[in-house]
Amino acid sequence: MIFSEKLQVLRKSRGYTQEELAEKLNVSRQAVAKWEAGQAYPDILNLIQLSELFHITVDYLVKDRECSVSVTDREDTDTEEMINFRLEANRNTYAGFSNACEPTRLDSHDYRYEKGDYVYHDTYVGGEQFAGEEAVWKGGKAIYAMNYAGRVLDEHFSGNFLKEALRAATPDFPYRGPAFFQSGEYTYSAKVTGGIQWF
Repeated sequence: MIFSEKLQVLRKSRGYTQEELAEKLNVSRQAVAKWEAGQAYPDILNLIQLSELFHITVDYLVKDRECSVSVTDREDTDTEEMINFRLEANRNTYAGFSNACEPTRLDSHDYRYEKGDYVYHDTYVGGEQFAGEEAVWKGGKAIYAMNYAGRVLDEHFSGNFLKEALRAATPDFPYRGPAFFQSGEYTYSAKVTGGIQWF
């Protein structure tokens, strides 16, 4: 992903309009529109503000590569490996109609997936209104966790559509599905606070 694409994804993941983001940065809406269109680039002060606002590194914003977020100084980062495992686990648990396991809490729905040194566990409660947590361990040590919550906004909810949206998560936005996803008459949106490196 290039900067303009990353900025759009980040802005939409927080539910900000271009005007709202511009206000937070003390710039014009036109400046944000030009950044997102790839017609201009923010100065270093604005890049730092974006980094702080979205809890990501300036490095991630400016480097045009798949998921440049890093939690170590090593070239061969475990972050990308963990992200790929998390996406694979996502496709092979709730979103993939498989690997349900014994509940860990009263009336919870739990899913577990293992591969090599990695273990993924997802647990949630509720139905139309729900909350849960997913976590990843490597070699028995927790290396990532994310709490999530959501609700169904229409009585004609489709569980199959939700699972399709969750399976559409990508390495550059590896959370509970993409920031926005549409299929047929259904629309899905996800907002994220924090990031992979935050845990």
